[in-house]
Amino acid sequence: MSKLSVYIIAFNEEEKIRAALESVQWADEIIVADSFSTDNTAAVAQQLGARVIQIPFNGFGELRNTAIAACTHDWIFSLDSDERCTLPAREEILEIINAQDSLDAYYVPRKNYFMGRWIKHSGFYPDYRQPQLFRKGALKFMPDAVHERYEIISEKKCGYFTSHINQVPFKNLEELIYKANRYSTLGAQKLLKSGRSAGMFTALAHGFWAAFTMYVFKLGFLDGWPGFVIAFGNFEGTFYKYAKLYLSKKGLDSFLNTQFPET
Repeated sequence: MSKLSVYIIAFNEEEKIRAALESVQWADEIIVADSFSTDNTAAVAQQLGARVIQIPFNGFGELRNTAIAACTHDWIFSLDSDERCTLPAREEILEIINAQDSLDAYYVPRKNYFMGRWIKHSGFYPDYRQPQLFRKGALKFMPDAVHERYEIISEKKCGYFTSHINQVPFKNLEELIYKANRYSTLGAQKLLKSGRSAGMFTALAHGFWAAFTMYVFKLGFLDGWPGFVIAFGNFEGTFYKYAKLYLSKKGLDSFLNTQFPET
C-alpha cells in the first residue's frame, strides 16, 4: 500500500492552519514548511503531529522545492494553510496512489469561499493553480518569488480530480489588503529581476485590465459584492505591483530620504 506525504507552507497562519492540518490527519506524514512565523503556527502544527521545518523565505518557488525535498514518501499532496481537504478528495487521493495505472501528477479543483459564499466565477473555480497530488520527482518549481512556475517531469499527461478541496483565501478584508500589498511587492521584485520596466500609466492600465478581466470576462459580477471586492483588490494589487516596479527603477522606492527645500 502506497504512503502519502502532505506538505503545507505557512507563515503566521495560526488561525487557519489547524483546520488545514485536521483535514489531512489521515496522511502518513505531514510536513509544515514554516518561514519563522512569529505567532503560534509552529506550535499548533507540532501539537497536531506535523514535522515542522523552518525555511528562510526567498520566494515561493524555492520554498516549495525545499518542502518537497523534505517529504519522505513516494506520493506528495500539497496543501496551503488556507485550504482544507474534503472527504471525497481524500478518497480520490487514496484510490489514485494505490492504483496500478495512476498518472504522475494531478490537478485538484478548489472551491473558494469569501464573504460567506462560494465564489463560482471571477476565475476562482475550478481554480487549477498547480498540480497538488504528484509522485515525488514528478514536479519541480522555478525559483520565482511569487506566482511560481512549475515543470511536470513526466511523459504522461496530467490528470484532474473530480472532487474538490475548499479554500478560504481571505479571512477578512484586512487580509485581502495585506495580501495585495505583499504579493505586489513580490511581483515587482520578480519583474525587476526579469529586466522589466513600467511607468505609472502602465501601472494604471494593468490595474484596470486585471480588474476588468476578472469582473467582466470571468463573470465576477455574478458573484455579487464579493466578486466586486475581489476584482477591486486585484486592481490594487496589480497597480501597486507595476507602481512599485516603476519607483524601484527610478530609485524612489523609499520616501524616507526625500530632500525637502528650505523655506
